Amino acid sequence: MGAGCLLCRCRLAIADHGICSRCNHQITRFCYCGCCGSELAFDMPHCGKCLTEPPQWQRLVAVSHFRPPLSELIHRFKFQRQFQLDRTLARLLLLAVRQARRTHQLPLPDVILPVPLHRFRHWQRGYNQSELLTKWLSRWLAIPYDKQLLQRTRHTTAQRALNRKQRRKNLKNAFNLRSKPSYHSVAIVDDVITTGATMTEICKLLQKCGVKHIQVWCLCRT
Repeated sequence: MGAGCLLCRCRLAIADHGICSRCNHQITRFCYCGCCGSELAFDMPHCGKCLTEPPQWQRLVAVSHFRPPLSELIHRFKFQRQFQLDRTLARLLLLAVRQARRTHQLPLPDVILPVPLHRFRHWQRGYNQSELLTKWLSRWLAIPYDKQLLQRTRHTTAQRALNRKQRRKNLKNAFNLRSKPSYHSVAIVDDVITTGATMTEICKLLQKCGVKHIQVWCLCRT
């Protein structure tokens, strides 16, 4: 028998999966807009709001809402230094990408980009959780990843304590590009998307440099 489930501790036949089928089924999947990620009755490439007020990116992939048991795994991964959860969480996102290929006709990008951490935050945490997820996705999808392109140049207040307006102000001029990108399409990976302020700032940078198609891949869309 394999190792125990990361949530309920029951034995796993396939240890690499990290969680058992019962706990996996407790992570609620839902139909959503393939552009902004809003929950819908049916999977659609765009919702009505996106047709009139589109986000800065073109496609979004999400595993589920920020609710237990997925939120528990993310919290342990991000704030309790349980970096070994990277493979389990990346696998959930991989399955969501594959599902979006079927339900939203998602095209695969040229490259995968992790959302960067400021060097001080990276030092505090010991790792960049987005980069760990990106490495697994790159390997499984056979798509290169680029951890050097995006740079976080300004140390900012934690976003979770701020409202939408404060988040936008907090992130102004917080990112930079180390070089001019040669990619036509990219996917940006992060753990949780709330207001989308971080992604909006990054997308603006990439679009100014000629990137035409931007996807956002996340574990949760709140």
